[in-house]
Amino acid sequence: MKTIDELLADGVSGKRVFVRADLNVPLADGTITDDGRIRAVVPTIKALADAGAEVVVASHLGRPKGAPDPAFSLLPVAERLAELLGTPVAFAEDTVGPAAHAAVDGLEPGQVAVIENLRFNPGETSKDDTERGEFADRLAALADVYVGDGFGAVHRKHASVYDLPARLPHYAGYLIAREVGVLKKLTDDVKRPYVVVLGGAKVSDKLAVIDQLLGKADRLLIGGGMAYTFLKAQGHEVGISLLQEDQIPVVKEYMERAEKNGVELVLPVDVLVSPEFPDLKTKAPSQHTVVDADKIPADQEGLDIGPKTRELYASKLGDAETVFWNGPMGVFEHPDYAEGTKAVAQALVDSDGFTVVGGGDSAAAVRTLGFDENAFGHISTGGGASLEYLEGKTLPGLAALED
Repeated sequence: MKTIDELLADGVSGKRVFVRADLNVPLADGTITDDGRIRAVVPTIKALADAGAEVVVASHLGRPKGAPDPAFSLLPVAERLAELLGTPVAFAEDTVGPAAHAAVDGLEPGQVAVIENLRFNPGETSKDDTERGEFADRLAALADVYVGDGFGAVHRKHASVYDLPARLPHYAGYLIAREVGVLKKLTDDVKRPYVVVLGGAKVSDKLAVIDQLLGKADRLLIGGGMAYTFLKAQGHEVGISLLQEDQIPVVKEYMERAEKNGVELVLPVDVLVSPEFPDLKTKAPSQHTVVDADKIPADQEGLDIGPKTRELYASKLGDAETVFWNGPMGVFEHPDYAEGTKAVAQALVDSDGFTVVGGGDSAAAVRTLGFDENAFGHISTGGGASLEYLEGKTLPGLAALED
């Protein structure tokens, strides 16, 4: 995989460089609530612009239905990027139409333009190779060189991620190079003890990675909504907590394998429960109690790990040389149920090992809860991509850059 350093060494002054970024940031009423993914790609964009390239930045945002939708416009992202770069950023109101060509044609060396949300065009996500290829052809007409730096999208076989690199000289940006380097530390010559913390809502989202980790990790700590399927598999009452009954047989088999393989699989010993889900908009105080994990009332829902579990998980992370964390321990968006996630984050901060926050909600939680990002070994920009890499899958966006 050739990197941006090789491209810069060859010279990019006056060349149009298409940067496929991942600017899929959370928005609330048009306001960016977490700009981490924008900040992550700034070093690549800045290096290219400083070297005299005409930089064309592209990304998706949300899940529009293959047509323009103002709710998913990249305009707020372009404005934030301009603030971070400290220089004006042109914005095109389409992807490959007249506005995009006008914005790109108007660039001078060292200038930057952002084109509109790639998913406004149905060719971006099409499963039809021809339709995707036609859109990639039109994107290729905007640039001379391709730089892939949208790690959060590399597990998608989309036109701008998979097909476009085949049409232009292609290089990996700084972010992708760093993400891949980190993931190799989690898969090749891992320093032990290797502890993995998995949370989030659905156990089905994590089954494939658990399957792989049962042969690689020393300990698995389970939290979040997915923990209740494990507790149910042990025969415990879980009340109205999140539960995937159809996954119980698989979970039982994984628990048996963990014991057979000598992998320590750790589940919550106590949880915070409530008769109703909290209001995440008003953050109003929520009625809740702490109960042992095997004594959840039938009419209540588990919403966070309890204080004994927080101490347990911190102790299990204390001697780790390598930690990978993906998924919050509870409904961290509400202050009443944020302590479990906060405790795991603090344990990573206190660790002397190499700590990786695996993107998605975990990365958002770290920032929301006020932690210094530099206190962690690495905060990934792609939760889904990280998990699929750890599952051993071939990621289309990385494969396209390898050629």
